[in-house]
Amino acid sequence: MEMFPSSFFFFSVQTQPVPNPMSYYIHRSPWWFHRFETLSNHFVELIVPFFTFLGRRMCMVNGAIQILFQVVLIVSGNLSFLNWLTIVPSLACFDDASLGFLFRSGAGAKKAVLEIQSEDVAGRTPAPTKGMLIRRVVNISLGILIGCLSIPVVTNLLSSRQVMNTSFDPLRIVNTYGAFGSITKERTEVIFQGTLSPDPKDPEALWEEYQFMCKPGDVYRRPCLLSPYHYRLDWLMWFAAFQTYEQSEWVIHIAGRLLSNDSTVLSLLDHNPFQGRDSPRWVRGEHFRYKFSQPGSASAAQGKWWLRKRIGAYFPPVNLEGLRGYFQSRNWPHPHSQQNRK
Repeated sequence: MEMFPSSFFFFSVQTQPVPNPMSYYIHRSPWWFHRFETLSNHFVELIVPFFTFLGRRMCMVNGAIQILFQVVLIVSGNLSFLNWLTIVPSLACFDDASLGFLFRSGAGAKKAVLEIQSEDVAGRTPAPTKGMLIRRVVNISLGILIGCLSIPVVTNLLSSRQVMNTSFDPLRIVNTYGAFGSITKERTEVIFQGTLSPDPKDPEALWEEYQFMCKPGDVYRRPCLLSPYHYRLDWLMWFAAFQTYEQSEWVIHIAGRLLSNDSTVLSLLDHNPFQGRDSPRWVRGEHFRYKFSQPGSASAAQGKWWLRKRIGAYFPPVNLEGLRGYFQSRNWPHPHSQQNRK
């Protein structure tokens, strides 16, 4: 049983991992539009799937609605390939006759399929073979097995202490899945900054920001559109912002690579403020709270897509020498040897 992230999306367009340009406008839609989104979400996910069992036409209606639903999610946010993959099972709602128009001999294919279907209705189909009977028994047995294994999954779904991404049997046949365990009301971001100043405590030190490929950073940069492509590092930075750097130690590993201008890590970023210059002496992580600007406001008129407010330090300023022991204790290669890489 899968709990797909569409509910998350409709409730928190602004706080999804990587918003796109449409997310900005949808988030600022009137309140009644958001009520409609919520109602539609529950209808499509809880009611429409049962159309599958109401005959051929209603099954196709379910398939069409599910595909349309996923297209809306694709247009409204960068949830990578998740929504595209969810479209695939919905294609099974359409039989050969309904898809015949996609082929050159569509009319002939549709006619042949309808003739076969009419023969089935008339009862002129041949008696089932031994292989067909075995297959039918196997299918029914598997259906019963999945139904029994799904009991704890459904119980978990209805529980007030619902658990995400959990297996309820040793063979992991039926599990709960959710790309997001909870819905956040605020968006926070970790911003990497570097400086050439020898003293990170110097109030005159100039801290320059690194920009990722797609995740929010520069408040003047328009949200990107990249689905179904997936910038995994940008996605992981969204999760890191909910935790501390002690819980996401790989953030410090990235900081060490930035201190040495490591080309591999820099290839995953959109902007390196030290391109063509010396490597930064210090790198730090700053924690900010982000929200969309209001269309028509003074900030929007200035070209700001985002508004942000500093929360505090995410991790303190670090340099290569100070990270030596940290890297060694985790058996990470020290990045000092990468000092002059471009």
